[in-house]
Amino acid sequence: MVDRLFADAGLAALYDQMCPRGQRADFDFYLPLVMSARSVLDVGCGTGAMLKEARDAGHSGRLCGLDPASGMLAQARKRPDIEWILGDLASTGWDSEYDLVVMTGHAFQVLIEDDELRRSLAAIRSALTDDGRFVFETRNRLSRAWDDWTPENPVEFTDSEGVNVRMTRRVTATVDDRLVSFTHTFISPRWNQPQVSTSTLRFFDAASLSRFLIDAGLFIEEQFGDWDRTPVTAASPEIITIARKDATRPSRIPRNRAGG
Repeated sequence: MVDRLFADAGLAALYDQMCPRGQRADFDFYLPLVMSARSVLDVGCGTGAMLKEARDAGHSGRLCGLDPASGMLAQARKRPDIEWILGDLASTGWDSEYDLVVMTGHAFQVLIEDDELRRSLAAIRSALTDDGRFVFETRNRLSRAWDDWTPENPVEFTDSEGVNVRMTRRVTATVDDRLVSFTHTFISPRWNQPQVSTSTLRFFDAASLSRFLIDAGLFIEEQFGDWDRTPVTAASPEIITIARKDATRPSRIPRNRAGG
């Protein structure tokens, strides 16, 4: 589950400026769930911004962030009162340890291959307590968000020292409207040349997503099409899912294939 975006330490340092808290509607959705859980695992935690905010808000339980990108974890580890682990779900062996597992920032879409996705979901199910919940979001394939990922739609922000940075995206390949590969290009007067990062994401519709969850022994408790909790439709930008561990139906993926 390694995405090339922000794996570099220099680009990772820009992430919180590019995605400032005031523009993170997802945090307003996730934080109440985090605050009500005794133990929380944030998969693909990035710089750890959400767990840091939860701790600042008074969460006194276990908070753990997992990310395969050393650049991101270097930013997260500046906060020592939270557990940070470099790695991915395939390298974990948790057993009924977390009341809540979350994947924010569309981290779920980095799980590209079927086997990788199945192993990751099996590891998540194993990590959950019997009444635990897995909460995540993925962009809705039917809304084709990547059509707007063109140089004509740049994002501009300032880095931690107030220097302007311009980011553009360009799609380089698509496979069946399911896998989308693209580049991020960052330009700043601080650099002699543009910084380029490559990524590939997987897009789901609600039906295909549901099949993977059921096979993993998870059932959908609630699902929304946007952060205002509207229902999922073909036009919805997101598929936001709250799933529970189905204690009556074990995962169809053998545990020894799930990295545990």
